[in-house]
Amino acid sequence: MSNLDNIRNFAIIAHIDHGKSTIADRIIHKCGGLTEREMKDQVLDSMDIERERGITIKAQTVKLNYKSKDGKEYILNIIDTPGHVDFSYEVSRSLYACEGSILIVDSTQGVEAQTLANVYQALDINHEIIPVLNKIDLPASDLDRTKKQIEDVIGIDTSNAVPCSGKTGEGIEDILEQIVSTLPPPKGETKELLKCLLVDSWYDSYLGVIILVRVIDGTLKKNMKIKMMSTNQEYVVEKVGVFTPKAKDIDELKSGEIGFIITGIKNLSDTKVGDTICEAQSPLKKALPGFKPSKPVVFCGLFPVDSSEYQKLKDGLAKLQLNDSSFSYEAESSSALGLGFRCGFLGLLHLEIITERLEREFDINLLTTTPGVVYKVHLNNGSIQDLQNPSNLPDPTLIKIIEEPWIKATIITPDQYLGAIMKLCQNKRGIQKNLNYSGNRAVLNYEIPLNEVVFDFNDRLKSMTSGYASFDYEIMSHKEGELVKLGILVNSEPVDALAMMVHKDFAQTIGREVCEKLKDLIPRHNFMIPVQAAIGGKIIARETIKGFKKDVLTKIHGGGARDRKRKLLDKQKKGKARSKQFGRVEIPQEAFIGVLKINKEK
Repeated sequence: MSNLDNIRNFAIIAHIDHGKSTIADRIIHKCGGLTEREMKDQVLDSMDIERERGITIKAQTVKLNYKSKDGKEYILNIIDTPGHVDFSYEVSRSLYACEGSILIVDSTQGVEAQTLANVYQALDINHEIIPVLNKIDLPASDLDRTKKQIEDVIGIDTSNAVPCSGKTGEGIEDILEQIVSTLPPPKGETKELLKCLLVDSWYDSYLGVIILVRVIDGTLKKNMKIKMMSTNQEYVVEKVGVFTPKAKDIDELKSGEIGFIITGIKNLSDTKVGDTICEAQSPLKKALPGFKPSKPVVFCGLFPVDSSEYQKLKDGLAKLQLNDSSFSYEAESSSALGLGFRCGFLGLLHLEIITERLEREFDINLLTTTPGVVYKVHLNNGSIQDLQNPSNLPDPTLIKIIEEPWIKATIITPDQYLGAIMKLCQNKRGIQKNLNYSGNRAVLNYEIPLNEVVFDFNDRLKSMTSGYASFDYEIMSHKEGELVKLGILVNSEPVDALAMMVHKDFAQTIGREVCEKLKDLIPRHNFMIPVQAAIGGKIIARETIKGFKKDVLTKIHGGGARDRKRKLLDKQKKGKARSKQFGRVEIPQEAFIGVLKINKEK
């Protein structure tokens, strides 16, 4: 049975922790996808780190059969999406494979920033949306207030909103009935030429690359010869299947269906997400629009604490990239930290998860340098350079202007925290664009430089509002900024791993803090060590680490002692000068970690 009218493709979207994965579990159980014995919490979150943190990182799909109350049989294709801003790219491509979305809103918390971002993405591609009010089993649940908020802030009609509880299973049947009655079936022609959208791909150590596809037109069969339109490569389909949520082999996927294929591809880079797949014998004239590739926005250096683990780190990064094409890395070396990699991430949570997986799955002790963003450096000769690592900044005399990325931030907060949040945004060079109210909650829109948000913005926002405010952002464009490279010198030698790009107004404060921190963290040597912060050739802050002083005068007594003491002190002075000249200052690991913490605390 694969009549298009009986298929419903939908995504589950919501803010973090509003219950997407739990409701997906309940729907799978209700439709008999898994038996009681096979069920576990967060069935679709396969990674350990997803289960521990209680977040979804990779979007997952499931095909279920559902028999409605009027006896009709339907095929439901669910995509459970992540809620965190760093993985909004996963959400956008999942939405393209569906015709409708279930919007889950926590009836105790109301509309949050990420709810807005995901709903707008769904509305942009004309999705039919079913509002679901979750957590009605909690005493703090307030359905009327939540409905009003959805109508005020998002502008969706909530007359058919479904109250439910992912925990107790109440209301799950109503959600399924709404899906089959409200959401549109997919459009497509089974008799047309094959046209598929490549939704996702990941690497399996036994099967090679598994490709998730949505068939738009035609039929995708086993042993068919297909062609990827962006690379013009041809492959033979070895396996066709669906997730129920266990992988199940089938013979063909028809128009409107979502499933996976295996073609013996070994490199993930050969499968571009958003690509169009057609039949090799009868290619299409025009490809599907696809979606923009994800671009890393935060960069930092990853170095092994023990240099002998370099190869281990290299292998670990290569394996992680097989399942996460949005993460990039290239080799780099630092005079202070040795050999390592410059890595690009979609945001700070993405960075945290990759580093945690490296440490946990590959048993590597890691050191991360200060995270930074990509600057555009316009040179006097008219060329433009992308700058990821501050230590590669060209000579200031060659630079015309430096542009930094800005974001459009949406913050939703209870009224009483508004003043503190506005002050935080102003301190971060933010420009207020809009302020709306829905009940006692304010919706703030700001434009802020991404560099100011990267470190600690979300942490500080959560701590000053006791976790009640929510924050979401999207990248806007690059704007000119008064930026300078703050260099750190230890014993007159620049330490490239500590170089950072900062706004001119904050340079002196940050420079002073870094010098003070390093003074405490670098151990004393036999000679005096100056620690300096500099912009170009100008020193803007300095601290001095005193040297040890050996007492060379204890054994001198009797006549002429004064002259002999003078001689010995002069000799010691010359020795110290020589050791300062040739002595190398070892900067311990804690010093780098300490400087990173300054940025977090600031």
